[in-house]
Amino acid sequence: MTSKIGNKLKIEITGGSHSEQLEAVMVGFPKGVKIDEENIALQMARRAPGQDPTATARKEPDKVEIVSGVENGVTTGEEIRIVIKNTNTKSSDYDNLKYTPRPNHADYPAFVKYNGQADMRGSGHFSGRMTAPLTALGAICREYLKTKGIFVGGHVFNIGDCFDIAFDPVTVDSVVLHKLSGEYFATNSFEAKDDMRRVIENAKKDGDSIGGAVEIAVTGMPVGIGNHMFGGVENIISSVVYGVPAVKGISFGAGFDFSFLRGSEANDSYYYDGDKVVTATNNCGGIVGGMTTGMPIIIRVALKPTPSVFMPQNTVNLETHENVMLQIKGRHDPCIVPRALPAVEAAVVVAVTMLLAEDNAL
Repeated sequence: MTSKIGNKLKIEITGGSHSEQLEAVMVGFPKGVKIDEENIALQMARRAPGQDPTATARKEPDKVEIVSGVENGVTTGEEIRIVIKNTNTKSSDYDNLKYTPRPNHADYPAFVKYNGQADMRGSGHFSGRMTAPLTALGAICREYLKTKGIFVGGHVFNIGDCFDIAFDPVTVDSVVLHKLSGEYFATNSFEAKDDMRRVIENAKKDGDSIGGAVEIAVTGMPVGIGNHMFGGVENIISSVVYGVPAVKGISFGAGFDFSFLRGSEANDSYYYDGDKVVTATNNCGGIVGGMTTGMPIIIRVALKPTPSVFMPQNTVNLETHENVMLQIKGRHDPCIVPRALPAVEAAVVVAVTMLLAEDNAL
């Protein structure tokens, strides 16, 4: 089954968590862009399992093979096709789940939609594993954005009730973004990271999981990218970000805090900084009327707790029509947020590249 998105820049992702391989195709990417495979490997390593005691023990090399669209390290302008092999699967861990849907997984609606025929091993094509090719495409797009002076980076904003230091929405430093975009479990504060690890470990000891949020910033965007109504910057970014399965919420700038403000408090006043028009605050997160203002784009994304917990849970048996108890087996993250961060970053990178394509700015 193939998932597709995009108009002038199009991407397709195919495969499943326990299929032989994952594939992705990107059409409409410009020619002449130098691609550093080491940088692709770095982004894949940030997303890969087995990198940290707080993550699942599953190991995947996640080596990206570029099948077409790149010659001698430079894009040709033809479709870019990549392949990622699945090399560490334990399908037997899912034998007991065919008729007993896991709470907060896609099992039940997929069972109904596909008449019980969907491959749900490792959650199939509903799995967070599908963010591996998205992360690879994001790494390729990131190389192009750098040539335009556009940088994307983020950090783990919170795990449960433990918070990191937020970005200053007016003065986000692209050097800081570049540094964060190369780190696993990226945070602005080392102390916050240590506290977050403890929160995750406590959930893990209980056989449970914990959710959180990430904060992403984009700097260097030109003014006026995006369109009103359905083609706005928020629309396009959100549509790609929701391709990360754990995402349950997204906000831009002050987000839901706008509901507590008066207009005089919320408005971002303009002033000249030399010849450049900037705003004194950035409550709108660099976007007004669906278009970029030239200020940093600030995004926060909420990620649900990993639904595969080791505590007994109530569910149903779809074959016998009985209420039953479910005990999940396998290898699962007690917190998906640190590994989801590079995937969400990649989604934003791809979305920004799509927005430039729509404005013929590629």
